[in-house]
Amino acid sequence: MEWLKLIGILIIILGFLFKIDTIAVILIAAVVTGIVSGLDFYSILETLGKAFVDNRLVTLFILTLPMVGLIERFGLKKQASNMIGKVKRVTSGRLMTIYLLIREIAGVASIRIGGHPQFVRPLINPMVQGALKTRYNLKDDEVDESDIEKIKAQTSAMENYGNFFGQNLFVGAAGVLLMVGTFQSLGIKVDAIELVLASVPIALIVLVLVWLNNIRFDKYLDKKYDSKQVKRDE
Repeated sequence: MEWLKLIGILIIILGFLFKIDTIAVILIAAVVTGIVSGLDFYSILETLGKAFVDNRLVTLFILTLPMVGLIERFGLKKQASNMIGKVKRVTSGRLMTIYLLIREIAGVASIRIGGHPQFVRPLINPMVQGALKTRYNLKDDEVDESDIEKIKAQTSAMENYGNFFGQNLFVGAAGVLLMVGTFQSLGIKVDAIELVLASVPIALIVLVLVWLNNIRFDKYLDKKYDSKQVKRDE
């Protein structure tokens, strides 16, 4: 009968398989799991309510999405592209490397810059595309769609690298404290400062590797679009 308590997992799988409303599927799975586990309906509702209250801060970022959508609607992308267009020497790769560096430095101070929907999509991605167009004097229709998708992927990767390898550079970060607690529960003596010091060289190695990869990406763009610019000038 213990296996019956796993019926919630089956409900979630079937719900996703048949594309039923996600929230409804999760709530049904939670209620059914509680019932087969011997909880009364009141206890189930109490558990769900407590879990929501304990984790309500996690959903606060949703409140920023409408604001980001409005400012993006009224020209944030255009202004970001125009701003970077005034800097002639910056390249797409250099700009992404700078963002990764800022992201890791922010991690040291536990500063949350934003994320993919709040920062990368409306600001960093248009700036990197603007750097490409400015450097090679390109119009929108002269940039290959595949390269636009590559830039989207690259800028998203900068956020992932900076967040993943930068978050453990702060002594009070949740990930660091979790690892300390896990090690101590296993009888391994370690403190947060030791974990942070061990994370610093990893973050630096990532920064160097990504910097080299961005140089390679700049060379790819230079080889592809510099020739187009020469032909147009002729």
